[in-house]
Amino acid sequence: MPLPPAAGIGFKPQHARALDAPGAVSWLEIHAENYMVDGGPRLALLAEMSQRFAMSAHGVGLSIGGEDPLDPDHLARLRGLLDWLNPARFSEHLAWSSHGGAYLNDLLPLPCNTATLDRVCAHIDEVQQYLGRQMLLENPTSYMVFDDSTMSETDFLARIGRRTGCGMLLDIENVFLSAQNLGFAPERYLDAYPLDMVGEIHLAGHAPGDDVLIDTHSAPVTDPVWALYARVLDRIGPTPTLIEWDADVPDFATLQAEAARAHALLTRRVPA
Repeated sequence: MPLPPAAGIGFKPQHARALDAPGAVSWLEIHAENYMVDGGPRLALLAEMSQRFAMSAHGVGLSIGGEDPLDPDHLARLRGLLDWLNPARFSEHLAWSSHGGAYLNDLLPLPCNTATLDRVCAHIDEVQQYLGRQMLLENPTSYMVFDDSTMSETDFLARIGRRTGCGMLLDIENVFLSAQNLGFAPERYLDAYPLDMVGEIHLAGHAPGDDVLIDTHSAPVTDPVWALYARVLDRIGPTPTLIEWDADVPDFATLQAEAARAHALLTRRVPA
């Protein structure tokens, strides 16, 4: 089932029955690692949802930017899930999360330079060939600047897309947080971003902070992020948009209201 250019939410099992009246929610996204299991009630519920909603699968554990080879067991389990579910989209992060056989349970940043570019592209080529499908690559949240970066993050992402044929998952919350943390204008980042490669957009909220804003997915989308989202839609038109809320998960009515706000922008914006 293709992903519509409409609003979706991250699927949480506690909301399954509420989705009988989905309102503005048109599609669902799962974290792939939560469903890389052999049968059981979790997969049975996911199968039921996939009959009613278009699905996207989002990975957090491939360690695309890591120096180690990709984990063949993780790849095999991921392919098993994707072959079974056949989601409309699969995405992963521009980050690393494992080293020397240890999984660090975080999405850690990378310098944007030629060596990293070659490594990331080789890993994406391996993933797409093994899975037999295109992947989308999500821009990171940044809390620091690497001294050995030799190109901008937007140029880095564009080069990856051109070399590998992968698409982009534009996380506008990540852009906003990085801009606040590092002191640049998010509008300038988005103007330089390869918007023609975007297959999906993510919106989320964050915990308040004084000096550094942390990407927590634990609150409503803020007004500045909504404004950046509207600006992007003015450029590229309606695009599948996910409301991410993974911590302190609220009731379904709250998520539905966030999806309705995205829906209102999706239905009134046209490309410039």
